[in-house]
Amino acid sequence: MIMESHPTHEAGELHGDHPALDLMNTLATVDGVPVERWHGDAEVLDWLRRTLGPEVELPDRAPAGLLAAARALRERLRRLVQARKDEGRVDVKALNELLARAPRQLLLREEEDGTLRIARRHGGAATDALLAPVVEAAARLLAEPRFELVKRCENPACTLWFFDRSKSHQRRWCSMGLCGNRHKVASFRKRQAAS
Repeated sequence: MIMESHPTHEAGELHGDHPALDLMNTLATVDGVPVERWHGDAEVLDWLRRTLGPEVELPDRAPAGLLAAARALRERLRRLVQARKDEGRVDVKALNELLARAPRQLLLREEEDGTLRIARRHGGAATDALLAPVVEAAARLLAEPRFELVKRCENPACTLWFFDRSKSHQRRWCSMGLCGNRHKVASFRKRQAAS
């Protein structure tokens, strides 16, 4: 059973350091219970705004069906990333179909202060267009030559993924404040009990 409530910690604490991994992390496990972070189309659109930033042009309102499309993409991506980690081979057909359904257009925008910026706009069906930047990020992630830097948190009870951008590439936890700290506390208690 998936809880339809927000986890006790902020989404920023579980940042996967990559938009595709952040997408996967929107379904987390908290105290052994799967917790869904999205409850409606508007929440997915808000997540897209926070994740993609101003470089991607997004509408003011979320189209109907965005939640279902985002959850389906998340599960497809989870299977692809796990397959790449396990076997090194993935079925790219489904992801290529999603990429083809949302062609991209670059736009030059002038801001109110006169500065110029490049924005991306995606075409196609509304949900395909909105999720296209994440699909592109997923394609880049799967093609990453150093895929060993894509890691799952070492806490066996945690389901979160991250891209290890640490200097030594020795990151082990989704968050030091959560799983890392829990591991340290458990190790400390184990050493104390052994003394």
